[in-house]
Amino acid sequence: MRIHAYDYVKIGELPKKPRKSWKTEVRIPYYNSVVTKTYIREVLDEWSEYFDGFKFACGTHMLLPKSTVREIIKMAHDRDIYVSTGGFVERVTVDGSRAVDKYFDECKELGFDVIEISNGFVASMTLEDKVAMVRRVRSIGLRPKPEITLMRGAGAGTHMVGYERKMKPISEAIKEAKMHIAAGAKEIMMESEGITEDLPPKEWRTDIIKRLIKEFGYSTWMFEAADPEVFKWYLKNVGKDVNLFIDHTQITEYNAWRLGLWGDTDIWKGQKFSYKH
Repeated sequence: MRIHAYDYVKIGELPKKPRKSWKTEVRIPYYNSVVTKTYIREVLDEWSEYFDGFKFACGTHMLLPKSTVREIIKMAHDRDIYVSTGGFVERVTVDGSRAVDKYFDECKELGFDVIEISNGFVASMTLEDKVAMVRRVRSIGLRPKPEITLMRGAGAGTHMVGYERKMKPISEAIKEAKMHIAAGAKEIMMESEGITEDLPPKEWRTDIIKRLIKEFGYSTWMFEAADPEVFKWYLKNVGKDVNLFIDHTQITEYNAWRLGLWGDTDIWKGQKFSYKH
């Protein structure tokens, strides 16, 4: 157990791993940044107690040698962190069902714990196909994490070049979530496109977030919140033990807010300040 500096200053504490709530997943690397094994190792050495998992965003693990992927995954496992594939499977589907099965098997061989199953920009993938993938991943002993998006054609950075802003009805998301849970999924990733991403705060669809939480409970979800103003909203309006997906560069600000190290003026409500000498 690490002894922190200034441990006489009272701030919040995280539950010990493995956590069922308070979970934080981060992305290393991302599609617009390059990171090295040394960088990842140093991030894990110093900050691993503050997050539970990380994922290779956008198939970046395909750009690395197998030996490097295995080494990075081992670094994570040595620090009680799970590793997710990110949503790369939707690119793999272009090469057919056999390629998808081989991909799942290779993910297990490389040491991945979680396979994310998304189809944000592959509009032709059916819900039945996604559910079948959930079952297949479960059958090989890995954890499926289906991703649901309400924005058609979103995902994999398409917001950077533009995508069709056409929303699905929330009833579709509820139906999909129920089918994934019935197939064995324990946790579902909720994409931020159409809800908070690239939208001014006054246009955030917080009604959708609240409806999904009311329907399934918030522990079912891992919400994408890779913008500081978004994760601060979740912490203040959903709870500090909400499960969120953020960028690894935000881990310090995120934990400062959720543990009460610093934040907005609400952190000082009801507090008395004095220095008598």
